[in-house]
Amino acid sequence: MIADTSGNGVLPRYERSGLAQIFLPRSPLSVCAWLGLFGLCRQATAGSRQQAAGRAHLFACRPARHDDWRMLPGPSEQSYIHGYHDSVLRSHRRRTAQNSAAHLLAHLDPTSRLLDVGCGPGTITVDLAARCPAGEVVGVDAAAEVLEEAVAEARSRECDNVTFEVGDVYHLRFADGAFDVVHAHQVLQHLSDPVAALVEMRRVCRPGGLVAVRDADYGAMFWFPDVPGMEEWRTLYRRVARAAGGEPDAGRRLLSWARAAGFAEVAASASAWCFATLEERNWWAGLWAERLTSSRLAEQAIGLEIADTNALEGLADAWRAWGAYDDACFVVPHGELICTN
Repeated sequence: MIADTSGNGVLPRYERSGLAQIFLPRSPLSVCAWLGLFGLCRQATAGSRQQAAGRAHLFACRPARHDDWRMLPGPSEQSYIHGYHDSVLRSHRRRTAQNSAAHLLAHLDPTSRLLDVGCGPGTITVDLAARCPAGEVVGVDAAAEVLEEAVAEARSRECDNVTFEVGDVYHLRFADGAFDVVHAHQVLQHLSDPVAALVEMRRVCRPGGLVAVRDADYGAMFWFPDVPGMEEWRTLYRRVARAAGGEPDAGRRLLSWARAAGFAEVAASASAWCFATLEERNWWAGLWAERLTSSRLAEQAIGLEIADTNALEGLADAWRAWGAYDDACFVVPHGELICTN
């Protein structure tokens, strides 16, 4: 998740020259460098663990060409409601270009220059890079720690046309028109100003290029059977998300946000995830039960006095009960857009 709440988004960042450029000469995959070990200090929130200073600000899968260093503006982070507990990242790791960005795939070219905003552990990003083998792909995220996984994902798949770095969706460091395609999956719903984010994404997209987004809509989610406690879960989640400045019913609002950001040519569509097999039900129910008791979502719900520990345990039990039904089904509808710049 990528955002800035500081007002100016200026924190020191150190990058090695050469790696800071997106359009680098192609070269064989090298050992992934972990660079820029200064600068990121996050303000701890009530009940959350203190984030250490000294997070890496740039990860890359290309060799460094110079030994000089330069300071660039770096990001600050809007609070991500889920945090980066393993119950969250297990969900992110399961996402692919096919199950999460299918609306974009037909529009990609082998030479596309693509920016993936809010790339997380990089599974979608690396998939997209594989579809642009002669192009350049950059993944940015506000959380340095999750980019370690993204680099490992690229390395394991021997993908040498992708780089990852810490970035801020409100203050992307790239030049105007730097990319053919700018992509964001499940990002806008977490932002206090999604229109401003779309304006910035539009800025770094070339004229005639594409901005592609996809977001879930919690208000439109449906499930069977109607287990007691499940509707209370949705109510709690939406309250916490809005208290954090986000919009959990983002899917239905994407077209409106895109128009407000100045896009005149927008193709809107919708798709859904469906969890209905035994394995899918166990996985999905287990994730949410754990998030409700162990992730940052639980910390925020308690800190905001929306729920106490006992109430959260009860909601977790409701998820487990839902997952135990042989005929259970859960559908997550998404709004999605292809915006022509």
